[in-house]
Amino acid sequence: MSNAPFSVDSVVVGRSARMRAVFDFVRVIADSESSVLVTGETGTGKELIANLIHQSSSRRHKPFVPVSCAILSETLIESDLFGHERGAFTGAIRDRPGRFELASGGTIFLDDIDDVPLTMQVKLLRVIQNRVVERLGGTRPIPVDVRIITGAKRDLRALTAEGKFREDLFYRLNVIPVSLPPLRERREDIPILVDHFVKRYFRQRDEDPRLVSQAVLHAFMRYPWPGNVRELENACERIAQTCTCDSVRLGCVPLSILFHRNGDDQQPLVETQGHPSAVSLDDRLKDVEANLITWALKVSGGNKSKAAELLSIKRSTLGDRIKKLDLAHLEAGEN
Repeated sequence: MSNAPFSVDSVVVGRSARMRAVFDFVRVIADSESSVLVTGETGTGKELIANLIHQSSSRRHKPFVPVSCAILSETLIESDLFGHERGAFTGAIRDRPGRFELASGGTIFLDDIDDVPLTMQVKLLRVIQNRVVERLGGTRPIPVDVRIITGAKRDLRALTAEGKFREDLFYRLNVIPVSLPPLRERREDIPILVDHFVKRYFRQRDEDPRLVSQAVLHAFMRYPWPGNVRELENACERIAQTCTCDSVRLGCVPLSILFHRNGDDQQPLVETQGHPSAVSLDDRLKDVEANLITWALKVSGGNKSKAAELLSIKRSTLGDRIKKLDLAHLEAGEN
């Protein structure tokens, strides 16, 4: 089997055995019409997998309609999913098709299905069973030809046992389960993802990609990533926006990641080549301070007053630190 990393729609997913198993399974189930339940923590890529299933199926030329149930209030979710007729409620000035109608012929992905209220679960069950929707304020049944994929960040079986999720709906959704591992359980994918995201965001700024130091990769490898791939991507985007070094070094890393201590990993983060050497705390702190001041001056266009405000320090203090760190070339003249 090839050891090359998998990528989907320009998003590198990794080469770990667990993700390879997921993708092998996706290829098997792609052309099935059965409902799929994708489970995993927030940020693990549930929508990415749902889209891959759609793009690998015979429905690929029809719409893929993702819906985040978590952001819809109980009063809006019915109208959003099933549509409404003119006059159904205040502000309904015209007929509006719902997401199920918009996805007809293709795939609808209902993410955060665990956030759907019980009252709505009954109506959703009817649609799944009959493949017919009825708009809010309407009486005409509208047939829909959709494949249904759902995503859940919590254990639906446990929610069912607690009476918070309908058992009959759970079994309708869980025909084909797909479980996505959190990033901390597939750490071998982190360097690949870092390389991909750093290159992407530097190129978006029309800048050449920077090499990422081993110390930075060490910091990323030992961090637990509670927000998973989404959090990793955000960290790489921030680095691309703030890094002014020739390569991505420790001073470019967000402090929450840099100073995190993970379990028994007590090794300090050091920019070294080869064997371990003594660590200079002052040098490490200077790297971080220089990076933050560089970022503030860059964002403020070299204006020390604005930069000091961004850093929550006095302008005079900033001036002293700029001289100490030899960053005067970043100032915009006298300001």
